[in-house]
Parts: sequence; structure tokens; C-alpha cells
Amino acid sequence: MVKLNKIYTRTGDDGSSGLVDGSRVSKASARMNAIGDVDEANSALGLAIAELGEHWMCESLLRVQNELFDLGADLATPVTDAADPEWALRIIPAQATRLEREIDAMNEELSPLASFILPGGSKGVAALHLARAIVRRAERAAVALSAEDRINPPALTYLNRLSDHLFVAARSVAAGEGGDVLWRPGATRDD
Repeated sequence: MVKLNKIYTRTGDDGSSGLVDGSRVSKASARMNAIGDVDEANSALGLAIAELGEHWMCESLLRVQNELFDLGADLATPVTDAADPEWALRIIPAQATRLEREIDAMNEELSPLASFILPGGSKGVAALHLARAIVRRAERAAVALSAEDRINPPALTYLNRLSDHLFVAARSVAAGEGGDVLWRPGATRDD
């Protein structure tokens, strides 16, 4: 359990940040970029939840927010050749599988796509698209990290599924509000 008595520690004043195993890395490292992007995605998801209010989807999105904290802890715990200690918190394949089930359930209610979708509509839909785009950035950051250091493979799978989940979630909310805002290729060239 986390217990925070003091928010500032001054240990990061030198530009480093502590990881779960006690080691320190530069705040500009690939690991900290990935962790920061996951944190930003979680914040954007919080905004989407606030915009959606009492929407049925919020229960699922709150679970995802918790899992994004787990993912941050996973990325903040370096993978070594030794077995993970008991306290290591890792994303597991079942979490991505649950997202797939939710995607499939939401998608069953949607018409097939006939065009790309503009990230807009209502505030809730736009916020879900923003969260999706930030999750994509977090995924790219995690891939960059994995190119230079080992990470837990299900963490990458989870991020990939989550961006798909948020895309379908945005479409699902939009369907209840009149539908997606569609891209019309070249529509404004003659304006």
C-alpha cells in the first residue's frame, strides 16, 4: 500500500527520479517518458470520465484508470533476469483480453465504418479521442523504451488494446448522440 506523508522529497532536484526497485534514472530517460505519457493518458481519461458524467461506460473507464496506475508501476519496475519480487506489480494478459471483450461488445452495436472519424462531437466524445491519442503516444514511448531496455511484454499489448478500446468507446458514445463526425477527404479544397 502506498503511503505519502510528504509530497516533495528534493531527491529529484538533480534531474533524476526514483524507480520502484530503488534505482534512479534521468527524468529525461525513455523510461520516464513512457511513465509520464501513461500518467498523461490517465489524466486525459479522467477528463473524459468527468465529461461523460453518469454514462454507463464510466465504470469500465474507471477500471482502466486504475490499470493505468498499475501500468505506470510496471514500467517503473525494471525487468531483470531474476524472477520478479513479490512486490512487483505487472500488467497481465487477462487485462488486455478483458479490453478485447469490451471492444467486441461495444462494436456489436455500431455500424461499420465508411470513413475515418474526426475526433470531435460532444465534449465526452472529444475527450475520449484525446485520451486515445495520448495512449497511442504512451505506446510509442513504451516501444522506444523496449528498444533500449526490457519491459513486460503484456504492458505493450495493453496499451495497444487500450487505444482501440477508447476509439470504439468514443464511437459508442457518439452513436448515442447522433453519430460520428466523419472525415470528408478534400471537402474544403474549393472553399
